[in-house]
Order: sequence, then C-alpha cells, then structure tokens
Amino acid sequence: MTADVYTTAPAGAATVGDGTTARSRAARRWRSARWTALVLACLVLTVLVLALFRPLTSNTPYAPDNPGDHGARAVAEVLSDQGVEVEHVTRVADALRATGPGTTLLVAPAPFLLPEQAEALAGAEGDVVLAGADGFLLDAATDGVLGREPQIAAPDEPVPPGCDLPVATASGPSRLAPGITAFAGGAALCWTDGAGHAVLAQVSQAIETSSGTRTVTAVDDAAFLTNEAVLDDGNAALALHLLGEHERLVWLVQDPLDVTSSLDEAAPGSALLPPWSGAVGLWALLVVLVAVVWRSRRLGRLVHENLPVVVRAAETTRGRGRLYRRSRSRGHAAAGLRAATADRLARRLGLPRSADATAVTDAAVRATGRPTHEVADLLYGPPPADDAALTTLARRLDTLESEVYRS
Repeated sequence: MTADVYTTAPAGAATVGDGTTARSRAARRWRSARWTALVLACLVLTVLVLALFRPLTSNTPYAPDNPGDHGARAVAEVLSDQGVEVEHVTRVADALRATGPGTTLLVAPAPFLLPEQAEALAGAEGDVVLAGADGFLLDAATDGVLGREPQIAAPDEPVPPGCDLPVATASGPSRLAPGITAFAGGAALCWTDGAGHAVLAQVSQAIETSSGTRTVTAVDDAAFLTNEAVLDDGNAALALHLLGEHERLVWLVQDPLDVTSSLDEAAPGSALLPPWSGAVGLWALLVVLVAVVWRSRRLGRLVHENLPVVVRAAETTRGRGRLYRRSRSRGHAAAGLRAATADRLARRLGLPRSADATAVTDAAVRATGRPTHEVADLLYGPPPADDAALTTLARRLDTLESEVYRS
C-alpha cells in the first residue's frame, strides 16, 4: 500500500518519540552554551584590542618612550640623533645580556630591586650610570665606596661642580639634590654641600674584561633625565655626557614584577612577547577560572549510594507526573509517553531499535489498518495544548498499542 504524506520527524532520524530534530537539539545546546561562548568571545576581543591598539608610548617614569613630564623621551631622542643606539629593557636579565665592554648601562630608579638583582648589576661589564639608586645598589656597585643619605633638600641656588671631572665641567652649576656619601677614598665627588653630600660621584674599577677598567657614576637626583627638568641649568649636558660616551646605551627601567637576576633567565624568546603580555595572561587566566566556576555543574564524578528506603515504581511514576503537572511540562510528558509507546511497538512488530519514524508508522498502519496520518500524529505529532489533550493522547496511545498487540 502507498503511505500518505504527513508531517513527522525527517527520515533517518532515530526513533525516540519526543518530537525533537537535529535543529531543535542544536538550538537547545546553543542556548545552554551561549554565555560561555560570549565570555570567551569577549576575552578574545579584549586581547586583540590590547594587541592592535596599544599606544606607542608609555607613562612609566624615566622611560625613554615616555613623552610626559616624568619621562625621558627627550634625552633618548637627542642621543639617537647623535648616533647612540638606545636599547630600552625592563628586566635585569635582559640588561645583563645586552651590556658588555664598550657600552653604557643606565639603571633608572628601581625601588623594587631585589638584593640578588643589585649584586648581578654590580657585576655588569661596561660603564654603569646609577640614577637615583638606593644605598644597597650603591654599596654593591662600588664595593662599599659609596653610600646614600636620603631626604636631602635641593639647594635654592645653583652650586658649582667643585670637581674637575669633564662631565661636571661641561654641565656647570646645578640645583640637583645631593645625597651621595663616600665611605672610602678613590671616589670623585661633584656638587657637594656643606656636609660632604654630593650630587654626583664617580668610581673607576678594574674588572676582568677586554678594556680592563670600567667607570661607575652615581647621580643621586634622577630629575636630570626627565622631560620636565632636562632644560634646567646644565641637566641636558650632564645627561648627554654621561649617557653618550659610548655608541651603545642600555636603558634599564625595571618592571615591578621582574625577579630575574642572571643571564640564564634572559631567554631569547621572551623578547618576542610585548611587555603587557604577562598582565594580560594573568587576567585571561582569572576570567577562565571565573567562567569555569560559574558554569560548572559538579566538582567530581557521580557517587552511587544505596537508597535508604525502597521506592515503588508506581510512586516514582506518580511523583514524576506531579512534577510535570506542577511545571506544566505537557510537552515533556507527551514525549515520554510517545517514546515509550514507539519503543514497545517497534519491539512487538520486530523492528530494530534504529528504525526511523516512517518505518514504525508504516508497520503500525499495517498491523492496525488505521490511516497513516492518524498513526503518525499519535506517535510524532505536536505537543498537547492542555491537560485534557494530554489525557486524551495517553488514552489514544494505549488504544493503539492494544490494537497492535491483538493483531
């Protein structure tokens, strides 16, 4: 016999009897996962924006790429124009890797410098300029020759150099704040106050390099580097003479998160990552952890436990029915009834579990003699509109199953 045309689940779909399709199941999965996808999309978008639109300058004090008042871009630009290669680094390990004979290492004020990092910088090859260094770094870099007295006010009037160093002679009088103290001989002190505290101190050291000696110059007041004060008095001459002596300048402005202290930690691949990659990575990890906690369903595998009492199947069925009724889930209830009926009919008629909706419908039609559209509507029709329709559907499914069994 020829089957009539009717609206059912598409051919080839598994016989589940719940009226769902691949499209409806995909839509349900999308609704449950869309917030997770939205969080991940926002994360990717934020990372792309940070990567593509990051500024070419910074606001880090004393940094050579900072055009603000507390930056030092003006000095770096003039040095570059004069042929000095300026390399800006933010890690101690990178500074040690880049420094060698014939170079100048500038260490900008580094309040987060660790003791082992100070010891590592003290062993750097090449000339060293310490701007605003603390007492520990001064002691390590000069073998205890120099120290520092903090919180000394700057003079009201320019003070003459008081020494014969070429850099001091070229700079002339200065109003920078003094604070460096010499604890042993061998140090040249310039711009001293009445108590012997100096603005600049220079120590020559014999080291085991091809040049044989290096110069460690300490300037207590680092304001001579800033864009705001570089044109005051002889600050520009002081900065250019100190930092432009060699053709290569390594400019260290330490990252507060930097803990490196040896050449082994200066991996070549680390220079490929932008400075903000670490902070973005930590932020991304935090977002992922929050999303996992937010969307997680359970914290471990299911644990099987014995029920404290034996619950009869009839009571379980009634309880499930009451839950469906309370939540008005007529569609779920009807889907359960239809799925169970279709499964029993398929077994009764000798069909495999993989039989599709058309095969089950045609077999039931042949067994009962009912019209095709009527059987299809019973097994795979739309959900009932109210409780009365659900009751009628249950009664009709029971009648259909009885007719199949009697055939």
